[in-house]
Amino acid sequence: MTDATLRLRDFDIYKGYLDGPAQTALIGALRGVLKVAPLFSPTTRFGKKMSVRMTSAGKYGWYSDGRGYRYEPRHPDGMPWPPIPEKVLAIWRDVTGLEREPDCCLINYYGEGARMGMHQDRDEADFTWPVLSVSLGDDGMFRIGNEDRGGKTESIWLESGDVVVMGGPARLLHHGVDRIRFGSSRLLPKGGRINLTCRVVD
Repeated sequence: MTDATLRLRDFDIYKGYLDGPAQTALIGALRGVLKVAPLFSPTTRFGKKMSVRMTSAGKYGWYSDGRGYRYEPRHPDGMPWPPIPEKVLAIWRDVTGLEREPDCCLINYYGEGARMGMHQDRDEADFTWPVLSVSLGDDGMFRIGNEDRGGKTESIWLESGDVVVMGGPARLLHHGVDRIRFGSSRLLPKGGRINLTCRVVD
């Protein structure tokens, strides 16, 4: 199990975990996922379209519409989600030290002006399993709050190749991405940020 380079509110942050060639190789592995399960624009339970586009890999994919937030076994187009790439699973095993593999790898794409409001990851059955996050592409301002809404928050810029683990006391803390520095990375030809989050669902 790899040691974190810093800790912020019990979030373990691995700065620069993936070097340039590893980031490029991971993007290559994700292209196969996106070909089978294209990015789509979900809506919130209040009917508002999210600024982030997403897709998933694994047994389940995370989904949102007027019926609420949940995991689904199929892409909106009807096909099963493709398998989680081995390069993603290798990061999970190295950083978490767990043999149990995630059921879902959610892939979020942040284009110019996209953001993710403060939220908790609580659609899973067992909160003792951590959530792993991988940042690729443009820098993202990651904000961490509290288990209850409101109160003091702290923020950190996550750069391409950074990995974050939300486990233990951090598992149910609110968090979000306030903005990205569009064009700050050359990893993605058209710019933007990709964030992977791996979760144990069952």
